[in-house]
Formats: sequence, structure tokens, C-alpha cells
Amino acid sequence: MSSETESSRPKSPASELMDAEVQAREAEARDLAKHEEENDRAADTEMNFIEHLDELRNRLIKSGIALIVVMVLCALFSDTLVNKVLISPLKNSSDTIVLQNLVPYGQISLYLQVIFFSGFILSFPYLVYQIWQFVLPGLKEKERTATRFVISFISLSFFAGIAFGYFIFMPISLKFFAGFGTPLIENNIAIQDYVSFFIGALLTAGLVFELPFISYVLSKIGLLTPAFMRFYRKHAIVTLLILAAVVTPSTDIVTQLVIAIPMILLYEVSIGISGYVNRKNNALDETTKDLKK
Repeated sequence: MSSETESSRPKSPASELMDAEVQAREAEARDLAKHEEENDRAADTEMNFIEHLDELRNRLIKSGIALIVVMVLCALFSDTLVNKVLISPLKNSSDTIVLQNLVPYGQISLYLQVIFFSGFILSFPYLVYQIWQFVLPGLKEKERTATRFVISFISLSFFAGIAFGYFIFMPISLKFFAGFGTPLIENNIAIQDYVSFFIGALLTAGLVFELPFISYVLSKIGLLTPAFMRFYRKHAIVTLLILAAVVTPSTDIVTQLVIAIPMILLYEVSIGISGYVNRKNNALDETTKDLKK
């Protein structure tokens, strides 16, 4: 009874002033705590960003060192790489084609390009490993355990594309170039143009053969589905045939199919990979829903 009487009794001005001061101090304390929390969060974000930059720098340094070491080894065999690897496909296609150096530093530039390109191809698995190690902290535990498989798959796909470009695409293209046109015109090719064509063809083939892995990544993040790829299969085949006709200098349909069929097979493999990834994702979603229930 006495408590009800005290609570219903009007407060004095001094009591109201003290209550207002207490509330103001509490609000000030809350604002200060919130401000400190925001500062801590910003500091953590800044620290993480700096740590990521430092990790990226370390990976780039390691990749650069590995590339330089492999390039030094390639430099020891530079004559073999130029004569037996670079020029050999051209000489095997025709005895009439002559390579010409049109600038004073042409041969130096040629050797440097060959050394760098050879070093890049041979060190490609290690470069992929460094990239994978950089993105590894943001992956799930199951994805981390697949490191060896992912690096092997990417590297083998790239090497398969390089082999396809060197042993299939290059001979077909060069034989057509050598036999096309009138014999009254000599086929004297600038060495820089030949090197650009050689490197561009091999790198393009290497990247095209990474299509299954690209399909895996896009399917994993939900941007690609097998239904989508099956729906546009006819469009993709027509596009690949057109692409084969463009990159293949010969008008022979057999030659174009030799280029197009591997790309179509890669597309079909990509559909299978996308279907596998989507089935795994759907199974994981169902398991998550059941656990929530």
C-alpha cells in the first residue's frame, strides 16, 4: 500500500532533474559503446583487407619467382625450343616457306618470347596452385580437400588444349597457308607474325579446353544449369561450327570438323559436369531443409 502511494506521488523537480541526468548519461554511454563497436568493426575490416593484400602480394612474388626460375631453365634450351618446337611445324608443312627477320632486334625478341611462353606453360600448374591457395580461405571444407584434383584438372585441361593446338590445329592451318594461292608468289613470312600466330593459337586452344572447369564454377555458384545448356545445345553447336570455320583457314568441311568436334565434345562434357554439380547442390538444399524442420 505504501509503495503504491509513493509511486503515485508526484516527483519533485530535483528528482526529475536527476532522472533526466541519469537517462542522458545512459544514452551517452550507449552511443559511446556503439561508436567503439563500429570502430572495432572498421579496424577488423581494414585489417582483413590489408591481410588479403599482403597474401596476394606473397602469392604474386612466389609465382613470379617460379616463372623466372623456369624461364632460366628454358633459356638453357632456347635453341632447341626455337628450332625444334617453334619452327618445326612450319617446316613440316612446306619446304617453300621462308621465315624473315625484318627488324634489327627481331631475333632477340623472338628468343625472349619463346622463353617467356615456354616458361609460362611449364610453370602453369604452380601458378594455378598459387591462385588456388589465395582463394582457399574463402572456400568450404569439402572444397578445400579437392585442391589436388582441381589443380590437376585445370592443368591437364590446359595442356590438352596446348597439345590440340600444336599437333592438330597448327599443322592443318600451316599446310593450307603453304598450299594456297599462286606459286608465282613466294611465301616469305615475318618471324614476328608467325610467333604471334603460334602463341595466339596455342593459348586460345588452352583456354577453350578450360570450358569444363568454367562450367563447374558457374554451376557451383548457381549461374549455370544443365537445363539451360541443353536448351541452347543447338545454338551452341551452330556457334562452334561457325567458330571452327572462322579459325580454320581451309574450306574443307573435314578440316573444320576436326576443329569443331573437340569443342562440341567439351560442351557435352560441360553439360554433364553442370548436371552433377546441380544434383549435389539440390541434395544439399534438401538436407538443409530437413535439418531446419
